[in-house]
Order: sequence, then C-alpha cells, then structure tokens
Amino acid sequence: MKLKPIKNKTELKQALNRINELWGAKRNTEKGDELDVLMLLVEKYEEEHYPIPPSDPIEAIKFLMEQKELTRKDLEPYLGTRARVSEVLNKKRNLTLPMIKRLHEGLNIPYNCLIA
Repeated sequence: MKLKPIKNKTELKQALNRINELWGAKRNTEKGDELDVLMLLVEKYEEEHYPIPPSDPIEAIKFLMEQKELTRKDLEPYLGTRARVSEVLNKKRNLTLPMIKRLHEGLNIPYNCLIA
C-alpha cells in the first residue's frame, strides 16, 4: 500500500483493512514500519473527523463512585458538607480548585477528568 494522508472514509477503511493484515508484524521491519505509520495516519484522521468531547467532571466522579461503591458521605472529606456534596453532584455548584486537588490526591481521579 502506498502511504499517504487519509482524506475520506473509503481511504480510512482501506487503511484499517491493511492494519488488520499487518497486525502482529515485527517491529523495525518493513511491515512493522508500515503498520506504525498507518496507525498514526488513522489516529490523525479520527482525531480530526471523530473528536471525543471532554468528559464531564461530575459524570467522572459519579462513575468512580459506582466503580468503587462509594456513597455521597464518602465524598464529604473531598467536597465538604453533605449539602455541598449534593450541590456539586446535582451541578448546582462548580468544583473548586481545593476540591479538585483533594479528589485527585484522595481518590486518584486524574486532573484532566476534573477540569472542564
């Protein structure tokens, strides 16, 4: 396959098919290099044509609560009083920088998930 920028869905499909053919190719070989370049081209095309919007910080917190089986009370050390937790989770109050720092340090939520 001749390597060139991907400009439309047809070319994307062709590149994805070729990636499937090359999958498992050894690194630093002709096929391995072709695979690496094709993957970069597909990634670039998808970033431009199918952007992923940033996640909502409150949804990230709710997802973590579900995954770790946390209650609203478990968030009080990070967000404040029971009322404050409720306001934040109901999107009536924004996260403050100190809250973001405590959530990151205490619950290991990445900063980029907490900053909208």
